[in-house]
Amino acid sequence: MSYFEHHVFFCCNQRPEDEACCAKHGAQELQAYAKSRIKALGLDGAGKIRINKAGCLGRCDEGPVLVVYPEGVWYTFIDQEDIDEIIDSHLVGGKIVERLKLA
Repeated sequence: MSYFEHHVFFCCNQRPEDEACCAKHGAQELQAYAKSRIKALGLDGAGKIRINKAGCLGRCDEGPVLVVYPEGVWYTFIDQEDIDEIIDSHLVGGKIVERLKLA
């Protein structure tokens, strides 16, 4: 059994100005938002949900990106509404958000 029910990694990689990277799309701010929302819902901690920053996850051209484990589902996102949908539908409700899912 996994220590967390869900472990979410947000790519927060910062690259030079002329290269694509998730940090240029507000990934750090939206990671902080997701972390605070999970905490406010009482869903953080052992056996629950962990929200982490990650360095480059190798998909910056599709960014911003996050990945949810143990399912290994990759998402892109634009704003807090997208993060709320991922939290409410996938992390809480168990339903993948198809419109934000990356191939």
